[in-house]
Amino acid sequence: MTTTPSTTFSIAAVERETRLSKDVLRVWERRYGFPQPVRDANGERCYPAEQVERLRLMKRLMDQGHRPGALAAMAHDELSALAVPQRAATPARAAQSAAIARLLDEIRAREPGVFRHALRQALARQGLENFVEQTMAPLATAVGDCWENGSFDVFDEHFFTEAAQQQLRQAIADLPVARHGPRILLTTVSGEAHGLGLLMAEALFSLEGATCISLGTETPLLDIARAASAYGTDVVALSFSAAYARRQVTPVLTQLRQALPAEVELWAGGAGVARLEGIAGVRLLPTLESGRQALALVK
Repeated sequence: MTTTPSTTFSIAAVERETRLSKDVLRVWERRYGFPQPVRDANGERCYPAEQVERLRLMKRLMDQGHRPGALAAMAHDELSALAVPQRAATPARAAQSAAIARLLDEIRAREPGVFRHALRQALARQGLENFVEQTMAPLATAVGDCWENGSFDVFDEHFFTEAAQQQLRQAIADLPVARHGPRILLTTVSGEAHGLGLLMAEALFSLEGATCISLGTETPLLDIARAASAYGTDVVALSFSAAYARRQVTPVLTQLRQALPAEVELWAGGAGVARLEGIAGVRLLPTLESGRQALALVK
């Protein structure tokens, strides 16, 4: 994260950057005296960049089993030293196939053209369906793990996501036009900027003959409902990443369900719905295979 000494972040931005909820940030402020936000002209909390970096490091160490109270008492140098053994370790999913490991190494090498060529080769060799299921899905998980354990920087994750999305968009554009399958509107809600899972689902749905209408990411709820009506869709499919605040998923889906016609199905997929309880009128699809099964029922 490139910053200047004067850079500050709102509490919402810190939540996105660190994957620590706003409630946790406020509790730590009271309980541990860290973080120590400043206030903007409107009296809202703002967090200096160096505090955001420290919070990200604390979150990484917490995921490795360290207690937040002990971490909050440490200086930044102590936190960095504690993380060194984890940085030297292989990613949490070290059992990934040799092909996935090679792709991770290509990202680490920071040779953009080489990595993009490797993706194109994998797609040509596997075909789109296997490419999504056997390369893209596990690779996305592995990249997320590398970010969590500190072996990737944020910009490495962003580069991977952009390169993967470019490859998938091109592959989807090359598919024949579907004419008789169900019509599926794909997007994410406001505050969910991660669109890679959405593209993977679009690729698989398109291969099964669905007509996919993608609105990209961060579409307001009322606009989703209006688009569903305008396009005559059978299904609205949303994607939620693990970074999206879990407590917001059920209220958002409930509100959208109420705004959609009863005959339009509402699907929610991605890691962000993996541990949710059932939601009335919403089909939860935490895996690509569950999405394929849901599509078969629409037919």
